[in-house]
Amino acid sequence: MGLTVSVRPITSQTRERLGVVARPQAASRRIGSTDSCYLEGCTVDQEQLSNILERSPPPFDKRITYGPSPQHFAEIRFPKERGPFPLLLMIHGGFWQSAYDLQHTGPLCADLTGRGIVTCNIEYRRIGDRGGGWPGTFHDISLASYKIPEILDSDPRVDMSRTLVMGHSAGGHLALWLVSRHKILKTSPLYEKRESRIVNAISLAGVSDLRSAWKEKLGHGIVTRLIGGPPDQYPDRYDAGSPIELLPNGARQVLIHGTLDNTVPVSQSEQYVRRATESGDRCSLVKLEGTGHFELIDPESDAWSSVLTAVETMLDVNRSRSS
Repeated sequence: MGLTVSVRPITSQTRERLGVVARPQAASRRIGSTDSCYLEGCTVDQEQLSNILERSPPPFDKRITYGPSPQHFAEIRFPKERGPFPLLLMIHGGFWQSAYDLQHTGPLCADLTGRGIVTCNIEYRRIGDRGGGWPGTFHDISLASYKIPEILDSDPRVDMSRTLVMGHSAGGHLALWLVSRHKILKTSPLYEKRESRIVNAISLAGVSDLRSAWKEKLGHGIVTRLIGGPPDQYPDRYDAGSPIELLPNGARQVLIHGTLDNTVPVSQSEQYVRRATESGDRCSLVKLEGTGHFELIDPESDAWSSVLTAVETMLDVNRSRSS
């Protein structure tokens, strides 16, 4: 059974009463003209967006490579205690474009690591990178999903029985697609016979329906560039690359979306959860009232508590704390 919950995020005043102290924010930097595709239509303060997208990330502990391309790497952060700890794979957004990299999800990963989670911030080829777009972007996420667990499998700090993939915006699309890719037909270039060990997913303001996103011209029609053309030209590509077309997938999924998101409308998540639950999948939607697109990846925002609750619940973080 699915569940839709509307939540009003905890305010900063309430966070202070609960003892949640916000970290000092880095100085905001002006967003350049190359960001207009991602940011146009946003209702949140532009300086806040600049702070989220360009904030210098905290240092990571280890960089690993999972493939031959320059973008085939991930940044790992380990909690300071002994563990073992659950593993979260993070897929950043940016409408699948090379102008946006993994740095803006570094603060998110650092916050979660401080709470007892091994985080793996994944880079991958995007539109503008050699081999990015169709089908390379999809291949990279698939490759990372089994190569990275293989690399970390022997590390005693990592509990591979508790794993989760989470993505924001375009990364949310790829996270949902990853836990659905076993449904892809063998005739598709995206078919991969190796099974992913990741069966739990959280989508933060994700694009879950590529056909609908193409029709609505999200990101100034960026879906056309990702797939290589419109749905009537490449229907098989949309069938294989759009998470909503691969339901039911049998995965455990939580979608979190702000009601004031003008970059990726909340209808993307509403339609996905509706179809998923109708098909029998374990899928729920958390709608955050008065929240836009970028607050979901900002540990200093009022929306962060809802994201944190979903992550800690799906990874059973309390098991690490009590052991």
